[in-house]
Amino acid sequence: MNMYGSGALGIQANALSSQYSVPKIDANVEDKALREQTDAFESVILKMMMDNAMKDEKNLFSEQNDPGDKIYKSMYRDELAKASAGSFGFSQMLYDYLSEKG
Repeated sequence: MNMYGSGALGIQANALSSQYSVPKIDANVEDKALREQTDAFESVILKMMMDNAMKDEKNLFSEQNDPGDKIYKSMYRDELAKASAGSFGFSQMLYDYLSEKG
């Protein structure tokens, strides 16, 4: 068989592959980053829903309007949304959709 036959190409390919290793891309790294982003998106949706649902909430501790009350409540709802993210299903649906498109 001549040098350009299919057997020679296979031998050359094996020789090259033994010399150079192809780096492997860890799929779990991309999945983890995608999961973090979809959870963050769900957190934003939950925060908007809580802001709308709790906009008329009365002050529980006093009748006076505290200047920092709105900021404190906004921060509370933000942290509550972050803690709840990933458990309402929006994140999972978005993750599944984007994983298929990959």
